[in-house]
Amino acid sequence: MSKVSHKLSVIEKVGYSLGDLAANLVFQTLITYLAYFYTDIYGLKNNDASIVMLVVGLVAAFLFNPIVGALADRTNSKWGKFRPWILFTSIPLGVVAFLAFSTPHFAYKGKLIYAAITYTLLLLLYAGNNLPYSALSGVITGDMKERNSISSYRFVAVMFAQFFVQVFMLPIIEYAGKGDKAAGIETVMTWLAIIGTIMLIITFFTTRERIVPTIEQKSTLKEDLSDLVKNKPWLIMLTVTILVFVTLAMKGGSYVYYFNNYVDEETLTNFISPVLTGLTGIGINFFGSDPVSAGFGLFNAGGIIFMIVGISISKKLADKFGKRDVYRLWLFISTLFILAFFLFKPENVLLMFASQILHGFTYGVTIPILWAMIADVADYSEWRTNRRATAIIFSAMMVGLKAGLSIGGAIVTWILGLYGYINVESVAAGQEIIQPETVSTAAKLLISVFSAIPFLIAVGLLFFYEINKKMEDQIEHELSERRSK
Repeated sequence: MSKVSHKLSVIEKVGYSLGDLAANLVFQTLITYLAYFYTDIYGLKNNDASIVMLVVGLVAAFLFNPIVGALADRTNSKWGKFRPWILFTSIPLGVVAFLAFSTPHFAYKGKLIYAAITYTLLLLLYAGNNLPYSALSGVITGDMKERNSISSYRFVAVMFAQFFVQVFMLPIIEYAGKGDKAAGIETVMTWLAIIGTIMLIITFFTTRERIVPTIEQKSTLKEDLSDLVKNKPWLIMLTVTILVFVTLAMKGGSYVYYFNNYVDEETLTNFISPVLTGLTGIGINFFGSDPVSAGFGLFNAGGIIFMIVGISISKKLADKFGKRDVYRLWLFISTLFILAFFLFKPENVLLMFASQILHGFTYGVTIPILWAMIADVADYSEWRTNRRATAIIFSAMMVGLKAGLSIGGAIVTWILGLYGYINVESVAAGQEIIQPETVSTAAKLLISVFSAIPFLIAVGLLFFYEINKKMEDQIEHELSERRSK
């Protein structure tokens, strides 16, 4: 029998990365707009929106993901363990993503029930699709450098999705709906659902599972769970992932409130006018005449562009110094640029944009490494126990992702409510909403101090994570020898 090559072609790397581009058209929309959609478009009260996001999100995190992980590890088909999940959930995920951001004309109680049901289905299907997709990176190759490379490919794709959602989506929603944001977001989500479904199908057809557990490596669910609770690196990465996504959800979900309620509109208009003039000159007119949505989009664009630059150097740093040390250092540096927002006054627009760019670059270095570290944890478990359970290991990432997203999103609406935020349901139709001054303070704290705390705790936890560069090389070498036999 010929030895399987663990080198990946560019076509396979690009095909694999399209799966994350598709998933992040949904995920980035949830991070950036779910709280805003529920409070300012769909019309849920702040506390109700918080409850829906928190309760449904935690159920999805701690129930859906472990179940999907256990089932995926025990899937056997001619296509492998994980690729069938990507194929068969692609269309349902697109349909439910559209329904979750639709605005049917129900009474308030009906709207609340509809939001809870569609969000539950969305997170269930997201788990059924994205957890096996993530686990696929742990069996697509056993080569550590190729694993770092494919992580870089996929997160460049993630950045494209993030760029679209955070830069263009709000202006396009207003443009497509001609001022009606409910109609606009339904139009946009229709196209995102179609495009995302096609990309997931491409991922299925262009990838291959190379690491196939032997008969001797098969284990019971009880053994898998026992391995997990004894796996210290897995426990640390689970906690780190939750903390990271709490910050991402809190920060990402608060920016729209920050620009609407804190940033000085006149200073922002003067700052972005030359950029908008240049974009109009080359035919980009989606930003329209609203300086707040335009400034919000350009602010995110600067961060994402430099995030891609950070991703591009991530692999070289991780290959040379090891994932743990690079991740810990650059996550800490990126936190400093989050904290800087606490010092900015509403007129300090230039400093806001500069800090966002520097945060984007430094955080970008960490993005591919987090997922590659989870794949390393799966190798660590196999190395110690001689049993491979890739999907249930990757459930740590998905549990952390969902729990962090839910907690962070709920914190945003909860804190805004504490500071007196007035949502669209609280005023008469056609009445102008004037937010109290305290809301601007809440928005400032949410994107600075409150967002920095989980990142700093995660940095501290990584001092107890034992898989350094030396251990990475040892695990790769010894597993390679075992598999070759």
